[in-house]
Amino acid sequence: MLNIWLIAKREYLERIRAKSFLLMTVLIPVLMGGLVYGAALANRNSGNMHIAVVTENRQFGLDLKSELESTKQADLDSESGSIKQSVERVDVISPPTPDTRATLDNRLKNRRLDGYVWVTPSSTPHTRDTFEWVSDSKADILTPSLIGQGIRATLTREGLANAGMPPAEVDALLKPVDLISKEKSAAFASVYALFFLMYFVILFYGMNVARSIIEEKTSRVFEVLLATIRPEEMMAGKVIGVGAVGLTQVGIWVVAGLILTKYLLIGSGITFAITATQVMYFVIFFLLGYVLYSSVAAALGAMTSSEQELQQMNMFLMLPLIACSVVILRVVRESDGLIAQAFSFFPFCTPLIMYVRIAVHQPPMWQIALSIVGLILTIIAVLWVASRIYRVGILMYGKKPNLPEILRWLRYS
Repeated sequence: MLNIWLIAKREYLERIRAKSFLLMTVLIPVLMGGLVYGAALANRNSGNMHIAVVTENRQFGLDLKSELESTKQADLDSESGSIKQSVERVDVISPPTPDTRATLDNRLKNRRLDGYVWVTPSSTPHTRDTFEWVSDSKADILTPSLIGQGIRATLTREGLANAGMPPAEVDALLKPVDLISKEKSAAFASVYALFFLMYFVILFYGMNVARSIIEEKTSRVFEVLLATIRPEEMMAGKVIGVGAVGLTQVGIWVVAGLILTKYLLIGSGITFAITATQVMYFVIFFLLGYVLYSSVAAALGAMTSSEQELQQMNMFLMLPLIACSVVILRVVRESDGLIAQAFSFFPFCTPLIMYVRIAVHQPPMWQIALSIVGLILTIIAVLWVASRIYRVGILMYGKKPNLPEILRWLRYS
């Protein structure tokens, strides 16, 4: 234990005193905050569209113009945020002439128009007209939704008016409903923030273990250390020392985040719903996840001799984490569903997915206990394999081992 402590202390102090630690501790939150704020600012200012409505029914065109210009904005809601779009100006062209479409297409080409709605009258009675949206943007899914909402509201308004309903009652009936759910938004933001924090730290510091091993293999420091320290002790010291650096950095970010939430965000009406239970499980799954991935990273570092070789093999670490990112929305929406349960019991996805399930809607305690036990058993098996690969691989230079050779390493006493 003394040797493990000395190695861990050396790894911790060497990294904590480096200028890169201070730079990354400050720079990463600043960059992430700037990215989020910049994206929100860009989405907020994405409106002010200028469109045209071409229709034989001039009254419908004027009603649609009034509806779109008074709406001011539409939100494409998703679980991760809101993208805003608005129509600032609507030109009504009624009735169209033979050269109207060519003129509008030319205005689109010259960027003097963002798009136009072409209304084709129905050829049969009691059927709806055909509405066509034309624009240069082929991937814009928000504007057609906004225009469609405006058309439906206009048709409904006209239908109710024709049925004899007073305009005031029509306005009251069609007034948008603001559904307030601050608790849900705050909880979702908290889950996402802690999920990606765990994702980043596990991957970043796991790879740091592998890079540290490669650096010492290159400098031949191992050959001196192995005279007094066993390889298993050296690997354990590296995992503990680098993990302590990660915990220190996460602790700084959490404390800074709590201070920011208390003194700045609360005054703006923005909160993060983080409970003591979530923090406890975050620490548990973070530690277990870090030990699991750093053990795999240590084995990868022992098998490789350069950064280039390590980059080719880091997909073994990244693939489970990428899979977690792909299914997180499904897990948030259906935390007790089949996919959520399957991923939460797969050991390499357990730290992230089970934590998300706990944060969204705590599953039965037997599932949490079973996932932790499975994760611990997997860690023991991975440590057993990694220590044997590490014991032989750290002395292998200039040769990339193949699978049969690695299997021979595992049989060495």
